[in-house]
Amino acid sequence: MEETANRVVDHLYQRCVDPGKGVPSLALVRLFKTTALEDLDPDCREFALRLLGDRPARPGLPCLTLFATRGERPEWNARQDSVRHRAIPLPSERVVERLPMVSQVIRQLGLDLASVVRPRSELLVQPAEKRFSVFYVPTAEGSPFVPDQHDFVRPTGIRSVVGTGGLLPNGELCVVILFSKAEIPRVVAERFSGLALHVKQALMPFE
Repeated sequence: MEETANRVVDHLYQRCVDPGKGVPSLALVRLFKTTALEDLDPDCREFALRLLGDRPARPGLPCLTLFATRGERPEWNARQDSVRHRAIPLPSERVVERLPMVSQVIRQLGLDLASVVRPRSELLVQPAEKRFSVFYVPTAEGSPFVPDQHDFVRPTGIRSVVGTGGLLPNGELCVVILFSKAEIPRVVAERFSGLALHVKQALMPFE
């Protein structure tokens, strides 16, 4: 699954190119998937437990896990090098509310926080949650939904952010997020909704 995820982000990074300059338009592409704490590899599990602190680690606790990353900086090309996002525990809806980008991604994808905090089989998902929607921030600078303004958005020149994803059959969330140095119009952002289905189909055989 990790190898497939890496192929997805690499493909997007290589194909989204400034036609005039011939250089990538994306500063960073990442693929996240929620994974139960006990299913994480030892390093990611330790990382998540540090973030969890004194909160109890219930069985099946979902962690928003960085599965693949591709970007213009060397440290953005290996998930093991991520300082903040290797595995983010999601113990409750209240905690997710404190993560503005995570909570907004979930909502804009047409999901509710409870469906991510307590994953369930897709057989129980409401029809409205089966849509493949898009997370879209037309102007990244100054947006409360794109953190690290001082260290990431401004110095890197991020102008727009697009994400897409949905629930896998086992109830886990999968999402791809693209940070663009070019402004992305809404009509273009909406076209990324079809990407979610292809990513889901690519990852499903490895569940």
